[in-house]
Amino acid sequence: MARRLSDVSPGRVRELNAGAPASNLMESLTVDFAELLRRAVPGLPASGVDTMRAARGEGYTKRMRIASAILLEHAGESAIEALGAHPSDTVRGWACYAVGSVAPDVDDALRRVRVFAGDAHYGVREWAWLGVRAHVVAQPRRALDLLEAWATDDDANIRRFASEATRPRGVWCAHIAELKSDPSPALPLLEALRADDHKYVQDSVANWLNDASKTRPEWTVGVCERWRAGSPVLATERICRRALRTLSRD
Repeated sequence: MARRLSDVSPGRVRELNAGAPASNLMESLTVDFAELLRRAVPGLPASGVDTMRAARGEGYTKRMRIASAILLEHAGESAIEALGAHPSDTVRGWACYAVGSVAPDVDDALRRVRVFAGDAHYGVREWAWLGVRAHVVAQPRRALDLLEAWATDDDANIRRFASEATRPRGVWCAHIAELKSDPSPALPLLEALRADDHKYVQDSVANWLNDASKTRPEWTVGVCERWRAGSPVLATERICRRALRTLSRD
């Protein structure tokens, strides 16, 4: 597996720019968005490609938003469905951001992004929650109400999305001030996942609680103590151990 950008061969970069899915993060980071955009949308005006090329020096997530804005400007909402089936995980990620841009509220955003939340590619699943994060931040209580049902879905990817999308702090995203101050509204969703048998979900729940421990340590400790007493299974113990890792270092 590539550990550095230089580990990705020029031939592999050409494949990625032509639309091949990335196998790891380093491969994703080598993608030339302008070239991929040109190939993924053959009818795109040169001005769109030029705009993408001019953004080469911007951060990764900002370039994702720029690419989705270019697609919406030149192809409209129809681009979301068309590019949502593209083989490139990066292109499907652009579609996730486009969903976040056009959705009027969190209800519509979650409804439309669900297909990406269950995507087979790990990268697209990240772009799914990042793409609609602004809606979750704007309406956290409503998002929690809607995602509580996702937390009991048969698909572990969907269950993981429910936790990851609502993390108080998260990674590469805006924080949810309301949940940093008072994480208790998320408890029904977290309770549904406290003994999940999938490590992918367990890690997200643990990270959720670890986020909360940075502003509400006593709440996080209390939840873990109660879970350990009432649900003494390996999955719950693993979640709690990882959830308390920041407090354990203090």
